[in-house]
Amino acid sequence: MVHEPRTLTDARELRAIAHPVRMNILEALMLEGPMTASELGKRLGESPANCSWHLRKLAEHGFVAEAEGGTGRQRPWKATHRGMRWDEDEGAAEALVAGRALTRVVLDREVDRFVRAQERRSQEPQEWRDASSSTQSMLWLTAEELTEINDQVAELLLSKMDRLEDPSRRPEGARVCAFMAWGIPAYPPADTSEKGS
Repeated sequence: MVHEPRTLTDARELRAIAHPVRMNILEALMLEGPMTASELGKRLGESPANCSWHLRKLAEHGFVAEAEGGTGRQRPWKATHRGMRWDEDEGAAEALVAGRALTRVVLDREVDRFVRAQERRSQEPQEWRDASSSTQSMLWLTAEELTEINDQVAELLLSKMDRLEDPSRRPEGARVCAFMAWGIPAYPPADTSEKGS
């Protein structure tokens, strides 16, 4: 498995992954390792046939590949990369539209994940309530400084990525945690222009 995020530039790739079931499948494979369509169906509450169909679509675009050990319905699948990135400002018009659609799917998923975590917060042990955080900030930065902060956040998260693939590297008491971050130029509410000053 490739540890660097996959860069998506083709509209077909962007559209292929911009589907909630496919995103769930890919996330499950990244977090839990190789699984069959039947195992994914149980994990995600989908039929094995539906998971199998989506796995084939993901495989067509290189998001998943067959893993060793099994054939036919017992064939396990694995994720090929640890994450993905895409740029909504580069490429053909079709890729721009597909990139924006993927961004919307990802944001909707992450907002839903955040809301569900907040709803369950009171049921968490105190140490996990204390450890959890959400932050929103506005800063005056140069483009260089924004790049530096974004790179630092990415580097910090990548420093723990080996735990996804190698369970022996997970400390006792570790559990899956979600991070969503973006560092972007902000437009004040009264500024309806599409460019900064």
